[in-house]
Amino acid sequence: MRVFVRDWLSANNVLLTSDEGHVLVDSGYGRHAPLTLALLASREGIGAEPLSKLVNTHCHSDHMGGNAAIKSHYRCPVAVPAGEAELIDRWDQKALLLDYCDQRAERFPVDERLRGGEVHIWGELEWQVLSAPGHDMHAVVFFNPEHGILISGDALWQKGYGFVMPPAFDPDALPAARATLEMLARLDVSVVIPGHGAPFTRASAAIERALHRTESFAADPVAMAWHGVKVILVFALLDRRRLELALLPEYVSRIGFYRDVNACYLKLTPEDLARRLVAELISSGAVRQESGCLVPAS
Repeated sequence: MRVFVRDWLSANNVLLTSDEGHVLVDSGYGRHAPLTLALLASREGIGAEPLSKLVNTHCHSDHMGGNAAIKSHYRCPVAVPAGEAELIDRWDQKALLLDYCDQRAERFPVDERLRGGEVHIWGELEWQVLSAPGHDMHAVVFFNPEHGILISGDALWQKGYGFVMPPAFDPDALPAARATLEMLARLDVSVVIPGHGAPFTRASAAIERALHRTESFAADPVAMAWHGVKVILVFALLDRRRLELALLPEYVSRIGFYRDVNACYLKLTPEDLARRLVAELISSGAVRQESGCLVPAS
């Protein structure tokens, strides 16, 4: 097993190698596909050997954005969670949070569907496919009980998990996230390989922190909605690299996610929404101003 720790624009890549065929879990963001291919072709990857399969924990752009490039290069089948297959087949850009959140991915065909309860042998290890709804209502995680290895996608990070749609958009999402965390707590996990960040131990502490965050969100849906708006804007900046401050009010009016969350929860003018976003993200150290533009802090 080889873990390529990426960043917040591209999810981590987990390479499971064996003589029977190499399997890659998650492909990163489309903008970073050349680097993903270079990592696979490196000495730490599989060199010139073929890739047997690409699987996704879920189908958000930072996890499946490189699928098309990898499939084109390696001619390998792509397996996604069963609930995502129809969304990919019809390329539902709102449900996949693509143009709806100002994100991009190249379209690709689905070859296989992953279902909770299945067991697969990848990298000479047995992996249980476990349904893990919440951040993505069709997401799965992969668990190897022999060694206690959990490939958690965005269902669990060392400090939290991927943003969850507020209740006015999906009333089932936050309860599902809580149920997923409770399910993970029942596993005998030794090490977690998250979608973002370095692998870590002490899964129970991470789950406890995540459950605390879940209860905080449940108690304050407006704060939960505001958190989602900030997360999506920072991600967009990582992709775009800069946004003109003068154009930010128009931007948050045009992109569906900001427009809808603002109309439902925040109820600010586009100018006030833009000003508050800039102030809070700069204060948190997530972004900075440069030559009249908003840019990522790093």
